[in-house]
Amino acid sequence: MSVHFDLLGPLTVTRDDRPVPLGSTKQQLILAALLLRPAEAISTGELAAMLWGDLPPASAAANVRTYVRGLRQALAGQRRAERRILTTPGGYLLHVEPGERDVDRFDAAAARGRAALAEGDPAGAQAELAAAVALWRGPALAGLPVPRLLSGRVGQLEERRLLAEEDYAVARIALGEPAEVIPRLRALLDRHPLRQRAWAQLMMCLYQIGDVAGALAAYRQARRVLAEQTGMDPGPELTRMHDDVLHHRVAGRPVSPGGTVQAPPRQLPLVPAGFAGRDAELARLDAGLRPGAGRPAGVDITAVSGMAGVGKTTLALHWAHRVVAHFPDGQLYVNLRGYDDADAVSPADALVAFLEALGVPIGRVPSSIDARTGLYRGLLSTRRMLIVLDNARDAGQVRPLLPGAGRCVVVVTSRDQLSGLVAAEGARPLTLDVLTAEESTDLLRGRLGADRLAAEPAATAELIEATGRLPLALSLVAARVAAKPAFPLGAVAAQLRPAEGRLAALADGDVRRVFSWSHRALSADAAHLLRLLGLHPGPDLTGDAAAALLGRPRAAAAPLLHELTRLHLLTEHQPGRYALHDLLRSYAAELVLASEPAGSRHAASSRLYDHYLHSAHPAAVLLQPTWTPVETVPALPANPHVPVRDRAEAAAWFSAEHPVLLRVLRQAAETGFERYAGPLAWALAAYLAPRGLFAEQLAAQQAALAAAERIGDLPAQALAGRMLARALMRLGDHDAAEHHVQQALKLYEQIGDLDGLALTLRHLTEHCTARGRLTEALAHSVEALRVSRLIGSGYAEARALNTKGYLHALNGDYRQAVADCTQALAWQRRMADRVGQAATLDSLGFAHHRLGDLAQAVTCYEQSVERFRESANRYHEAETLTRLGEAYEQLADLPAAAEAWQRAKRIYEDLGDPAADAARQRLARVLSA
Repeated sequence: MSVHFDLLGPLTVTRDDRPVPLGSTKQQLILAALLLRPAEAISTGELAAMLWGDLPPASAAANVRTYVRGLRQALAGQRRAERRILTTPGGYLLHVEPGERDVDRFDAAAARGRAALAEGDPAGAQAELAAAVALWRGPALAGLPVPRLLSGRVGQLEERRLLAEEDYAVARIALGEPAEVIPRLRALLDRHPLRQRAWAQLMMCLYQIGDVAGALAAYRQARRVLAEQTGMDPGPELTRMHDDVLHHRVAGRPVSPGGTVQAPPRQLPLVPAGFAGRDAELARLDAGLRPGAGRPAGVDITAVSGMAGVGKTTLALHWAHRVVAHFPDGQLYVNLRGYDDADAVSPADALVAFLEALGVPIGRVPSSIDARTGLYRGLLSTRRMLIVLDNARDAGQVRPLLPGAGRCVVVVTSRDQLSGLVAAEGARPLTLDVLTAEESTDLLRGRLGADRLAAEPAATAELIEATGRLPLALSLVAARVAAKPAFPLGAVAAQLRPAEGRLAALADGDVRRVFSWSHRALSADAAHLLRLLGLHPGPDLTGDAAAALLGRPRAAAAPLLHELTRLHLLTEHQPGRYALHDLLRSYAAELVLASEPAGSRHAASSRLYDHYLHSAHPAAVLLQPTWTPVETVPALPANPHVPVRDRAEAAAWFSAEHPVLLRVLRQAAETGFERYAGPLAWALAAYLAPRGLFAEQLAAQQAALAAAERIGDLPAQALAGRMLARALMRLGDHDAAEHHVQQALKLYEQIGDLDGLALTLRHLTEHCTARGRLTEALAHSVEALRVSRLIGSGYAEARALNTKGYLHALNGDYRQAVADCTQALAWQRRMADRVGQAATLDSLGFAHHRLGDLAQAVTCYEQSVERFRESANRYHEAETLTRLGEAYEQLADLPAAAEAWQRAKRIYEDLGDPAADAARQRLARVLSA
């Protein structure tokens, strides 16, 4: 008996080619949920929430059992003993055989098509991808009211469909059939006008049939759609295609399966010095380039593990550079710093860097890690790329960075064996041991020359034995010897001979003692800098920061940084940015405590915190000119600070430095420099908050609040508490947010800070509004206006007037709302407060909407959207677009309503905000009408 479950269109089930009756809509929804998660237990509570939302009836569990019983009867047919739906503790599980779901058949055909594309077989790819897209009979689960708990998975199916359609276009273009592709691409873009890859394919096809004007017109249309619906310009792939069409460079140029014509990322760092041997390990890595016996084609993962200093990174990068030709779509690299004494690189941050490298604008990177991972895996699904995940802490840090499908190769290095990755993800373990004696000799020969080793074979053998054949230790010894070309090897070996010295420890692989030799080989000034680097929290630093630690000009620090880099104690991983290995940082921290006087350490730390604070504060003022600047610790004279000239430079500086600033802030708060924590946290907020980085904002303000409480600084406590409450509110922790905002209010009242009091009252108003306490919110807004007028700040008074007006509207007093907001808008226009105008116009639109003046409401909403877009405030732009669509719907202008909701949906999806579900439902309703 053959059974087919078809989701790619209306939900149908057939048994021996005969349709199976599926019962009521709710019964079909339960089957759809089980089919979308086959072989996975789904709890009764989840099913009830899917069917009835947050208010399930008392009989929900019993009703779910009835629906499951009906499905079992329908699916079993005459074979009553067969049970497809199994009962699990607290829920149910659907058993599906391979190939029974059309989704599985689609995925398999699409994967075969992409594999054929990667292997240069467009004809085979065309056949497989045509079969894949032909399985779609309409939108997934068409005709069913897809609930929020299923919409994410249904959306993922649609994304896979679009990727397959685009890959099918790639195959047809490669076969020389551009004219046949054009109608399909136009139909796809009619449904999904923001697919930049499809626009680039359409331009190529039009160019190849000789319609250059049509190709340029397609670009103009794409640019207009992107501007209207996202407020953004075309990405690099479309821009490059436009340039190629203008200059007639398109002919014969295929569109990459992974992302049109964007230049592939090439992120591999240089290979560290000291590679030798490892033939067997290289051969095992080579095996990942081709499917082995019994191992299917797809993502290959190798987990390279071993002790510190054994050469894991060196092996991975040496092999990666050797095989770059196998990865035409590029290479990605990240140092996860899993064993850093401060912070490891979070998967969320690593995904941001990878997505940017893959061409995703920073403004379109989703906020949640799940959404980032989904987007990342979608971009990699058709590419042949190498991903090197270096220095991982554990499998949990790695999993979000693994491709989900395709023909990528992943190399992970870690001190951990990553057994979970081997067991769950099928990674191939590769454990590195120390070098053999022959390989150790090769390493030294490459660094010191064959003649020098041949002249002292016994001393060479003694050096190798003393280092325990650890590659890092060997490299450090070689650097010391190379720096003293007149020293005989025997003299160096003699220094390692005392029993109480390094020999015994090095025989066990103690890297700390190995670092001491390199430290002693440095010039006095370079050694001093290395010790001071132990005061820097990482993960990297600039030459200016190093100069601040030294208390000397940047020019004086440059040759010392060069010396440390030359001896491999520092790595210049980006131009002008230096990274210190985590073990070396620990060693340097020990040295600075043992070797530098307490006064010297305190002065160096003061200069370090001063450097970061008085570089960050002016940059923050440029980013947020309407914020009230905070009082800072007075700047130290002649200490290096980084000047920034405009908002673009300020944003670029924060982009590079904010991981460092977070560590610096926490370290200052914990080491007796609490006065720096609050101003640093304020400056960081100017960068983090507009970008929706509320988890980082939370960490910064928590550290600042703890520091302020430790020293009894009431203004700093109020500031950190207020900003902490904002972060908590954005993250959904309303109870904690209310506690902190109330504490901030008390503190501002106690110290008599009216500016802070007015702003905090507005925050409290927003908090009460979000929790539905509208009467209380209105009272707080009135008080915020009263305090703002006492201050005499037109900016604050206008913001407070708008807040009060909006609360009047929410409470039904629309005439008063219009009066308040009109007055606020006049002030904001005089002060050129564009963000304030956007918020007030939205409030006015809301009030006119409720008064029934729909035309005026539309005018206000549209002006608000324009100003929010100009200020890059995408979240509030989407909120206003939602209300604009409602106004258009009441005016019976359904196309305009659909356009507004489509734009709102796209923004919410880009931000990873759950409000996208409601936008999709509104859009579906108006489109069906």
